[in-house]
Amino acid sequence: MTAHSAIGAPLVVAHGGRLDAARRLYPNAPQPWIDLSTGVNPRAYPLPPLADEVFTRLPDDDAFAALDSAARKAYGAPAGADVVPGGGAQAFIQMLPRVFSAKRVAILGFTYAEHAACWAAMGAQVETVETLDALAGADVGVIVNPNNPDGRTVEPQDILSAATQMSQRGRLLIVDESFMDFTPEGSVARLAQHESLVVLRSFGKAYGLPGLRLGFALCSRWRGAKLRAALGPWAVSGPALAIGARALADDAGRANAARACAGDAARLDALLTQAGFHIMGGTTLFRLAAHPQAARCFTHLAARGILTRAFAGKSDWLRFGLPPNEPAWARLAAALESVDGD
Repeated sequence: MTAHSAIGAPLVVAHGGRLDAARRLYPNAPQPWIDLSTGVNPRAYPLPPLADEVFTRLPDDDAFAALDSAARKAYGAPAGADVVPGGGAQAFIQMLPRVFSAKRVAILGFTYAEHAACWAAMGAQVETVETLDALAGADVGVIVNPNNPDGRTVEPQDILSAATQMSQRGRLLIVDESFMDFTPEGSVARLAQHESLVVLRSFGKAYGLPGLRLGFALCSRWRGAKLRAALGPWAVSGPALAIGARALADDAGRANAARACAGDAARLDALLTQAGFHIMGGTTLFRLAAHPQAARCFTHLAARGILTRAFAGKSDWLRFGLPPNEPAWARLAAALESVDGD
């Protein structure tokens, strides 16, 4: 992970959320910062009251069972699949190369860079490919669906076809569905018992609670056993178990959040288009926009305490998360109105 040290250059990192680095680079920016660099629901799920024992005792089997039941229903996982909880989807992204070794990994790109980084760190030859067919020849294939950062989607039947091809060779297909919660019709979680599939789900993004560090790997029972052994006991904290079980069981809350974020995404598209950006895609939690002077726009916004997401090698791209409230919308609108004046 690297960042430009000179004020006036975009902060380019492997993922969003580096407010600490932004504050150092732009010490005179107005407070509070508005962090639009992550694809996280700005309306956090309301935290329920928690019993003291959630903090003072090790999590017991009943707490894990409650989370399993809620996650299995929310994601549509079949009875024959394992639903393995862990410390966020990122924890599984880092763990999978250690549990299921591979010499050659093909990743449908351009996409979230941590997948390539984690497999390469374990000695795999990593290739970014442009078609599903190109995944079949690798030991491991990776699809981020919906894709981060452009929101590209792959149809479930096409993923199933790719998984079937890979299973014939005893290979693995990883489908990262970290941004799938609000578009469940596109998920392959219902196919997670497939021998060649591992489906990753993130809790923190859709529920606005990334600091809770909760995510899941949905897979066949034998793959799940290997992941559980690597995680060890008590892989999820008591508070995460309790809050996760409550939130995942709240179907109405999830539907309301999906509608609210879809409205915000449309509003953000209109605001960015008016400011001269071209909307390239995204999901209801973030929008990817192109601008010929994206680096200058990044600096202009950062100087006004608004952090967006820049990408190495994509000099005309910026990704925008959803503003959290009306004052933040107003600050963003004002900053975008003056972007051509710098």
